[in-house]
Amino acid sequence: MQIMTGGFAAATATSQQALALYHDLGDQAGQAEAISNLGFARYVTDDYQAAAACHQQALELFRGLGHRHGQAEALNGLGIVQRLTGDYPAAAASHQQALRLSHDLGQRHEQAEELNSLGELSSRSADSQQLRDYHSQALAIARQIGAPLEQARALEGIGRSYLQYGHARKGTNVLRQALAICRRIGALAAQRVQENLLQLRHDNLAPER
Repeated sequence: MQIMTGGFAAATATSQQALALYHDLGDQAGQAEAISNLGFARYVTDDYQAAAACHQQALELFRGLGHRHGQAEALNGLGIVQRLTGDYPAAAASHQQALRLSHDLGQRHEQAEELNSLGELSSRSADSQQLRDYHSQALAIARQIGAPLEQARALEGIGRSYLQYGHARKGTNVLRQALAICRRIGALAAQRVQENLLQLRHDNLAPER
């Protein structure tokens, strides 16, 4: 929650405190979870090297414990960092592995997260249909289970893809839906989506006919 609402320093401090406590208790699963959370806090502050190291360490701990849910979480985090640093093939492999694990475990929320991550990765290619397919699958799951943040991520990705290919009206409508959800849940992404919509207005893009 702290990361979602922009409390990056607080999220880092909380993860570090949790890690120390779990270490003192000898709880390896708790340590791995705290390290994974620390990885997410690192990447949102653009410390990609530290984030990758955290997710890799968490992944190894989870694998040693046979903790498949944790493995999926760490793989998804690692994939995000790999995308942000330009290693797209590695990112695709990490996200696909995570998605398979979550599917096998029946973890619906995690599937939505990973499908959205694959959609965001697909935005680096020219395949707009694949991008929308991933985000549409994520959106359907997120709506079924009531996961508003993943709904917003999916809608933002779909909206951006429409704009990228000249569908201004569709893109604007979908981005407005994403913005409404972000504002309702207090997500940091609201600022980014709002800026996109303001830029559209500034550019005076012509609507589809």
